Amino acid sequence: MASEISPKAEIDPRAKIGNNCKIFPFVYIEGDVEIGDDCIIFPFVSILNGTRMGSHNKVHQGSVIGALPQDFEFRGEKSECIIGNNNIIRENVVINRATHTGGQTVIGNDNVLMEGAHISHDTKVADRCVFGYGTKIAGDCEIQSSVIFSSSVIANAKTRVGIGAMVQAGTTFSKDIPPYIVATRKNTYGGVNTLMGRAYGVDDKTLKHIGNAYRLVFHGQTSVFDAVNQIKEQVPDGPEIRNIVQFIEGTQLGIISK
Repeated sequence: MASEISPKAEIDPRAKIGNNCKIFPFVYIEGDVEIGDDCIIFPFVSILNGTRMGSHNKVHQGSVIGALPQDFEFRGEKSECIIGNNNIIRENVVINRATHTGGQTVIGNDNVLMEGAHISHDTKVADRCVFGYGTKIAGDCEIQSSVIFSSSVIANAKTRVGIGAMVQAGTTFSKDIPPYIVATRKNTYGGVNTLMGRAYGVDDKTLKHIGNAYRLVFHGQTSVFDAVNQIKEQVPDGPEIRNIVQFIEGTQLGIISK
């Protein structure tokens, strides 16, 4: 089915627009852009060079996709901003493309970015994440699947957030947030995110094992390195426990405190 494109939209003829899209007046789309099928682009959205968008996305008023990176190392190089499928991008969201040639900023599938959220250059976002009002994610961050950011969260550069974590409103963090936990606004461990776990089918026995693992990490009398070894020795194995161990072993900045 042909796309419905307003004659008042400014679209470079080189841009590739999929089938059954609806593009409202005053949308601006540059030439090196690809948009998949069944997308809705509301008025006053800018989609800039390097953007590769999948299908079934909704981009609301005032958002800028593929914006130039806000990075002092940027020298005008060609890079990309990859948007997956089924994302909801609300008003005034900004997503920057990557800084260097061949680099990518990536937003996966089924994410919700609420009003005023900002995803900076080279950040990788997986699937089913929620970014609350005014949340700002700095450059080179890694956000794993099913993460929830409440409003006005600030993630500093190169931080990582593990699968199934929830970050309370107003939190600013500069260290990694491990999987399946609640991070408090004081940038500390606030317990296991049992609501998210149950929502995705994690049984109570596994949630107990996750809690035991984090007691060793956050409430033990040893280093984080020794706590990880204790997890391997004392906590029954499973995919969730392996996720915790691999995440902590992979940290470069350290993890948030107890």
